[in-house]
Amino acid sequence: MVRLGWIRRQGPLTPVARSLWLQSASRGVLSSLGIRWSAQGAVPSHGLVVSNHLSYLDILIYSAAMPCVFVSKIEVSRWPYFGVAARAGGTIFIDRSSRASAGAVAAEMLQRLKLAVPVLLFPEGTSTDGSDVLRFHPSLFEPAVQTGAPVTAAAVRYVIEGDVPESELCWFGEDPFLPHLWKTLGTPGFSARVVFGAPATYDSRREAARLSHSEVREMRGLVAASGERPIALHTVP
Repeated sequence: MVRLGWIRRQGPLTPVARSLWLQSASRGVLSSLGIRWSAQGAVPSHGLVVSNHLSYLDILIYSAAMPCVFVSKIEVSRWPYFGVAARAGGTIFIDRSSRASAGAVAAEMLQRLKLAVPVLLFPEGTSTDGSDVLRFHPSLFEPAVQTGAPVTAAAVRYVIEGDVPESELCWFGEDPFLPHLWKTLGTPGFSARVVFGAPATYDSRREAARLSHSEVREMRGLVAASGERPIALHTVP
């Protein structure tokens, strides 16, 4: 936060400056907590990034991997630490119970997609236990379709030593936030892995949601595990 104050004194706090601050802050937090992370694939520099969602830790991991602007549910703004960091980092908050909010968020995304940092969206709309990837809601893919911005599918995974299941770190259902955070911070020997796919452009938001969902499931290993045939991915040369 001290560094953010110093950045404010250098000039206007633009969305790009906020995302760069959030990247630095997230790397510092992960380092201080001893949480290891790695990224595989070309890290996007712009466009829309869509990912599965497992935990509040996803925000730290993706922020550390790249400067980006998040689209998050409005409840995140009230979380301890994460809410403060999200607001300071320029997160776009959406009230999923309000159509007006969805329209305002889409309009804001249209502007942010013009920036030299990507916009990151969790299109499942909630976090899960990691056993599958929920259907991607197509509505917020529309700004990328309208602007022709590339869409990059990404997958996050947590690996815990001792063959402990990933779901132990996932925050889902009615699990209270603070007790789960305490348990997470006390879990020894875990790391986070992010995989980025190739960027793609799409002609419709439904196509974008369907194909990027298939790609995320494939990167998570769920397609092979279920015996499904992977869908051919629509990628930019």
